[in-house]
This record gives sequence, structure tokens and C-alpha cells, in this order.
Amino acid sequence: MTKVYFVRHAEPNYNNRDDLSRELSAKGMVDRELVTQFLADKNIEVVLSSPFKRAFDTVVHFADSKGLNIEIIDDFRERKVDSIWIENFVSFSKAQWADFDYKLSDGESLNEVQSRNISALNSVLEKYKGKNIVIGSHGTALSTIINCYDKSFGYEDFEKIRTVMPWIVEFTFQNAECISIKYVDL
Repeated sequence: MTKVYFVRHAEPNYNNRDDLSRELSAKGMVDRELVTQFLADKNIEVVLSSPFKRAFDTVVHFADSKGLNIEIIDDFRERKVDSIWIENFVSFSKAQWADFDYKLSDGESLNEVQSRNISALNSVLEKYKGKNIVIGSHGTALSTIINCYDKSFGYEDFEKIRTVMPWIVEFTFQNAECISIKYVDL
């Protein structure tokens, strides 16, 4: 069995509109300790993260507490919406969940995000088979991963977790087969 704990980042500083460098808010910095507390007794052997600062910073406190290094995996990054800031995110999200191929001119579709993240996850499952793994992640990226294994997870579910930060989803795999998904509220 391989356990993968996807950690959706804590609250970011929305005043920073740069996706890559967007840091955690003061609340996010405090809330990441909830992640550390939850993961403390899970026998984690590997910590991975999206390259985005908010995801990395959410799991680094835990990694440091266990003396673990964090491996950055670019393909676990969040969906690229567009080159410009989207003011009506709810309308945009609805359109994407209604049509997994919908995207803006310089953005990614949910199909593209899901494919990229699942490919990265499959590589992780092969490389770290039988281990307990933490992955610093994002709301949309994680939602598309859940949707891959549970097609009933859709826009309404995404909307319920849209403001839940941090959030942990525990996946259990037998080889590459997902045998359970559990949602963890902190």
C-alpha cells in the first residue's frame, strides 16, 4: 500500500497576483501548523511539492520538523488560468467544470491539468511504491486528481472546498490503483 496525502495549501496572500511567488498570508502561516500536527504520526517518508511558494510553504514546516527534504515536481503546479488576473473566478470555474476542454487563450483546460497531475502522480507511485508521501498541492489541481478516481466529484464539490485552506486528501493506492479517498478537515 502507498498512502499519498495531498495537502492543499493554506490561505495565500491574494494581494500578490503572481502565481509562482504568491506567499501565505499571516493566517496561512499559522494554519500550516495544523498540517504539521495532522501529519506528525503518519510515518511520512517523502515530501514533494508544487513549485508554487504557497504550496511549498504549507508543507515545509512539517518537512523541517521531520528532517525531510522537499522534492519539487513542476507538474504538480496549479492550473494556469491566463496571463491576466481573472476577476470573475466563479463564472470561469463553472465554465471549466462544465467543459473540461474549456480554457482561456493563454490558460490550461481541466483536462490538461488533470493529465499533467495524474502523469506526475503515476511517476511518484512507481518511484515511491509502498511509502507514505506528502504532496503540497492546490485546489483545482487536487480537485482534478480526485475527479480522475471519482467521476462524481464535480463543480459543486469544488465549490464546497474552494475556500477551505489548508485541506488534506488521503489517497490509498494498491500499486497504481486508487482503493480509497478520504477527506480530512483540519
